[in-house]
Amino acid sequence: MSDSGGGASAAQSATHLAARALDTNAFVEAIRTYGEALDQHRITIDRLNVYPVPDGDTGTNMALTLAAVSEELDRAGSERAEVCQAISHGALMGARGNSGVIVSQLLRGLAATLAPSDGDDQAEPMIDADLLAQGLVAASVAADGAVMRPVEGTILSVARASAHAAQQAIATDEGDDGFERLVGVLEQARRAGQSALEATPQQLPVLADAGVVDAGAAGYLLLLDALLKVVDGRPLPAEVDLPADVAAVIAHGNAGASVQRDADDPVAERRAEMHSHLDAGDAAGHDAHDPSGTRYEVMYLLAAPDSKIDAFKASWDSLGDSIVMVGGDGLWNCHIHTDDIGPVVEAGIDAGRPHRIQITDLHEQVAELGGHGAHAGHGAHAGHGAHAGHGDPGASAVAGTRTDDRPMVECAVVAVSPSAGLDELFASLGCHELVTGGQTMNPSTAELLAAVEAAPSQHVVVLPNNSNIVPVARQVGEHTSKTVAVVATTSVPAGLASLIGYDPGVSADANAALMGDAAALVAAGEVTQAVRDTAAPTGPVTAGQWIGLDSDGIAAAGETAADAALGLLAHLLQPEHEILTLIEGAGAQAGETDEVVSWLAQNWPDVEVERHVGGQDHYPYLFGIE
Repeated sequence: MSDSGGGASAAQSATHLAARALDTNAFVEAIRTYGEALDQHRITIDRLNVYPVPDGDTGTNMALTLAAVSEELDRAGSERAEVCQAISHGALMGARGNSGVIVSQLLRGLAATLAPSDGDDQAEPMIDADLLAQGLVAASVAADGAVMRPVEGTILSVARASAHAAQQAIATDEGDDGFERLVGVLEQARRAGQSALEATPQQLPVLADAGVVDAGAAGYLLLLDALLKVVDGRPLPAEVDLPADVAAVIAHGNAGASVQRDADDPVAERRAEMHSHLDAGDAAGHDAHDPSGTRYEVMYLLAAPDSKIDAFKASWDSLGDSIVMVGGDGLWNCHIHTDDIGPVVEAGIDAGRPHRIQITDLHEQVAELGGHGAHAGHGAHAGHGAHAGHGDPGASAVAGTRTDDRPMVECAVVAVSPSAGLDELFASLGCHELVTGGQTMNPSTAELLAAVEAAPSQHVVVLPNNSNIVPVARQVGEHTSKTVAVVATTSVPAGLASLIGYDPGVSADANAALMGDAAALVAAGEVTQAVRDTAAPTGPVTAGQWIGLDSDGIAAAGETAADAALGLLAHLLQPEHEILTLIEGAGAQAGETDEVVSWLAQNWPDVEVERHVGGQDHYPYLFGIE
């Protein structure tokens, strides 16, 4: 079905005219072509990311996710069912970052629709216009379902517009030529998607302020380009199709064009879009562990038809917060904080069969802790080894902390760490397994799963330490027999602080509560260099300036890292603060660090300063204030 020669019209694609639909081989070729297109255009897509930090790599994360799909296809058989299963599994396990999770859901929805039904007499139905349109709709629905608070003006909006156009094309075209119908569906889906992409700045102000369109949406449209190439022999676009004004914005080397990037280094390219507007839209109000609010934590496995999950989610949405649901194919792992246990369980009974129900009284648990959460100084728990993955391109991304004689504990901890210096800190506080990643790299689901399986316990807490890794970490639990709890730490300082509450003698769920409380007490900040011009509450920021970031965004800017750090600290520090952890990165200058420490001594003499050398790239200073 493929024509790699790339004719531009149906007339130049005579080899395709004999077939009215895609076969399995052609579908596989389309998915591989999509991966190639993402890899070809990943830097352009990276530069569309709206946040001016050197880790906004939507395109790279999407390309890495598709690379994992291709690897899974290499191991799969040639039957349609095997191919669709490989695409679904590869996308789920290889998803990196928020954009990777969303594209994985798109691919899983598409593959589930195109797979042959159980008991079908025709084991491999051809993928005609009708079936492909159904697949695009299912992909959009699956992606929407993965996000508790969908945000308009994103990849979700564009996928939805493309799917709707495909449906309309089917409804209005009753022609007999299957090939022309297939091309027509793809063309209308592509045109509608492009229009929706260009409309994203009108839907999402942060895009308009940055002068760009949504990065993930631009990456999604390459899937339709790949299908058109395979179906009709059209060449992949030489450039991402962007409005002229947007192309001009990113042509100047804005988001994603950090001078610190080495385009030939695949590890350096694995950066996260940690401040993605999708993260902000979905996570608001749902990630914080706050026992002063809702009282009970309820968790259970739910065996239920996937068709009932949307209604189930809607029921839960009115009953509590911190809602997390992961799974599919009839089994879901569900988590909520609520004040009303009965309706939460009854909603599960209405949808299917809830089992392994766990209920924790968060207020009572905190009250019983007494002084356990008090600061005991770093090094309260003995580490089990150092990270083996940093500084060695051939090393595994999972730390080499495992030893045969390591004692089992009631609950172990897996943490994501961006550098060797921080590995030592995490290990000293009790982490058993360390995975390379963070603000400059996103580990995959498979890498986190490998660390969980290696941990010396049947109960494991995972610390993502980056907002972009949280959704990936939440997928790990459904792929292991171990009990896995994720504490949604969004920064390294929060991850380190959470370990103050770690107790190796209690369960994963109990530790999640303890550690979540400890992390919530930390005000985190970081200093990096802007890689694009942007507007901030503090005023205009130009590419190359140093910026200080807190949980809300840019809080300070300056011509030197020290200037930004002092502005950030002046913003963060409050009279009740007692301890400040300063973690120096690879780019920290001794003179500037002395300037920061001297300022703290003069202006905040009662705040104890703990200095550590983390060695992390791109961020000369990380701060955690307790």
